Amino acid sequence: MSDVPTELGAYSPAAESTSEMERGLPRWTIGMLGRPVLLVVSLLVALGLWVLIARIVAQPVFFPSPLQTWRGAVDLIHQGLLQKSIEMSMMRILIGWVIGCSVGIPLGFAMGRVLVVRLLVEPYVEFFRFVPPIAFLTLAVTWFGLGETAKVVLIVWTTLFIVAISTMIGVLNVDEHKLEAARSLGANELQVFRTVTIPAAVPHIVTGMKLAMGNSFMTVVSAEMIAASSGVGWLIFNSRLYLLTSWIFVGILSLGLLGLATDLVFRTIVRLFLRRYSVKV
Repeated sequence: MSDVPTELGAYSPAAESTSEMERGLPRWTIGMLGRPVLLVVSLLVALGLWVLIARIVAQPVFFPSPLQTWRGAVDLIHQGLLQKSIEMSMMRILIGWVIGCSVGIPLGFAMGRVLVVRLLVEPYVEFFRFVPPIAFLTLAVTWFGLGETAKVVLIVWTTLFIVAISTMIGVLNVDEHKLEAARSLGANELQVFRTVTIPAAVPHIVTGMKLAMGNSFMTVVSAEMIAASSGVGWLIFNSRLYLLTSWIFVGILSLGLLGLATDLVFRTIVRLFLRRYSVKV
């Protein structure tokens, strides 16, 4: 008996069964377990691997166990070093990131909207964005000293170019039909910029700000390892002198947790205040 071709929209038991298997199983699994349970399972697996590797190495100086790392964290908290280090690093990151975004966003809009500005500024932006901020550390210390200014300037440098280029790309990718439609309805250039260009560029700006935040963490740690007497980077670098590997692990874990917390706060703010722009984070 030959198979009868199924017309478009006709009932097909095989197709329905496949669809249920593709869609139903993941939803059923997530619905039964839930994201919190899956997260706990993932953490337990990671913790188990950590314990296993620590047992295999059997040298706390090279690879401390979770328990030894926890004891190191308790020691740092009792001494106040961990809290102080986190406070100083986050202060430098936030100040530099905010300043960099405040300069980078207007610069990106100018580069995207004004051809003369883009032709004049873009070559320098493209040139300097490939130079790692840490390469300017010696100059920053020479010019601004060993205080907070040098570290903040490096983070501003890290943030500015990423945000500026992301903003410029967002402006350049605005649909020309939307711009012409707004003009044909009588909108002047300022109204077009406010009602069309800015909403279209917001997702790109948010992406640039998010990437810049991650790079700011890398920059501040590098700077603190070389030219600082406080911060998480200083804590990690200084701990090597006393073979306090558990403290190094605490510093690394602290950076990861700070990054997750910062990203969560950033996502929450974006969802609360930029929902109208359909930003996905």
